Amino acid sequence: MSDPFFFGYGSLVNRATHTFAGAAPARAQGWRRVWRRTPLRPAAFLTVLPDPETEIDGLIAAVPGADWVALDAREAAYDRVPFASLTHSLGGVLETAIYAIPPGAHEAPGPQSPILLSYLDVVLQGYLREFGVAGVARFVTTTDGWDAPVLDDRGTPRYPRAQALDAAETAVVDRWLSDLSVNVLIA
Repeated sequence: MSDPFFFGYGSLVNRATHTFAGAAPARAQGWRRVWRRTPLRPAAFLTVLPDPETEIDGLIAAVPGADWVALDAREAAYDRVPFASLTHSLGGVLETAIYAIPPGAHEAPGPQSPILLSYLDVVLQGYLREFGVAGVARFVTTTDGWDAPVLDDRGTPRYPRAQALDAAETAVVDRWLSDLSVNVLIA
């Protein structure tokens, strides 16, 4: 395979948020997700940090012709970082990149930059559809920063790629918010 691949670990796991054909489940070794904020975005979002003891589930997909323009624009707050520690079912070694906020350019979120529930819904919907309930549990346990507040914007989503969740998907998200004792703010 000559096209490079990206590894998505947040909203890119939800196939409804992109048009990359042939996406496949994968696992990246040496990374851990964390909720962070930067001056480049008003709300908190996911990034990854190196962690040799952790591996995270996600999706990989080819970037046809190495045309990164649209994906780089979508992931504008991140750096595209090449990496090689990847388990997947496509066969062979793939040239793969992961998007990460540059070191020193992020900090813990707070009330002025909460996690948008519409974003969290998209992410967990993707994990539920790709990896089932066990995959959502792995997502939660391999993600730090659950002490950040979550803004309940479901009624009027602020996340540009918001998706409708069915009742079962909503129940999974709401159960995890409760289990994690997340501070949910009303929009």
